[in-house]
Amino acid sequence: MFVVSWLVERRHLLAFVFFVVALSSLGAQQEPPYFVTYSSVMEEPGNLEIENQNIAASPKNANAFFAPTVEFEYGATAWWTTEAYAQGQKTVNDSAVLTGFRFESRFRPLPREYWVNPVLYVEYEDHNEADKSFLEIMDHDSITDIEVPNAELHKEIERALEGKLILSSNVKGWNFSENIIAEKAVNENEPWEFGYALAAARPLALKGSSRRCSFCRQNFAAGGELFGGLGTRYSFGLRQTEQYFGPTLAFNAPNGVTLKFSPEFGLNDNAAGVLWRFGLSYEIEQFRDWFRRTK
Repeated sequence: MFVVSWLVERRHLLAFVFFVVALSSLGAQQEPPYFVTYSSVMEEPGNLEIENQNIAASPKNANAFFAPTVEFEYGATAWWTTEAYAQGQKTVNDSAVLTGFRFESRFRPLPREYWVNPVLYVEYEDHNEADKSFLEIMDHDSITDIEVPNAELHKEIERALEGKLILSSNVKGWNFSENIIAEKAVNENEPWEFGYALAAARPLALKGSSRRCSFCRQNFAAGGELFGGLGTRYSFGLRQTEQYFGPTLAFNAPNGVTLKFSPEFGLNDNAAGVLWRFGLSYEIEQFRDWFRRTK
């Protein structure tokens, strides 16, 4: 509770600090600094990435909350990346709850780089309605949905299959990615739900420095994301949906650690004022070799 209140009360200071660090600083293909949008970048075969992705917000007429997500991403092959998530949240003046799990696989059907690189995404999710991770925005969701106490939301379980068509292009250092999302509940008789995510980003420098350094410009990336719901099969469109846009910043340290930050601003009355996201990840190279016997 204290952590959530501290983050919410000092959100402008935190945003200022991250922007100053990035601007004052003003390599291998970096993963773009996105929180919601997926690009065509896959995990290296045999590598394991562990990420803690967090979100904090203080919506109008609702209690402030803090929602962490822990992710384990593994490169099974050059064309197949798999991932598992565990999620939870803490709401001020309410309770802390575990909200569920997700399991995803991403498949890249084309082995080489093209002008547009497609990736197919499949996910199974098992979570309760107390989930406040905002990993995607679907249907006609509204920020008012989270005004209900955790005790009630925790009882409502949703199991669903989600698919995404990921399209990604790399042009002169820029990455442009588009995601089209469809989801269908498997434990309830509900219509197909839809959403989208669009993003663009690039490193602050495309060429590496001639000297060894941690805070070189090529280790920083900046961009922006636009995402929201697109209604359902029977009421497709932007009407009565949540929509967000925000800049993204990332620092890729040479030792495999990545820091990310994004303030995402609500674009309509159905959205929260600001969603504050920050993430920390660490990549373990050739994790699978730990389990191989030395001949």
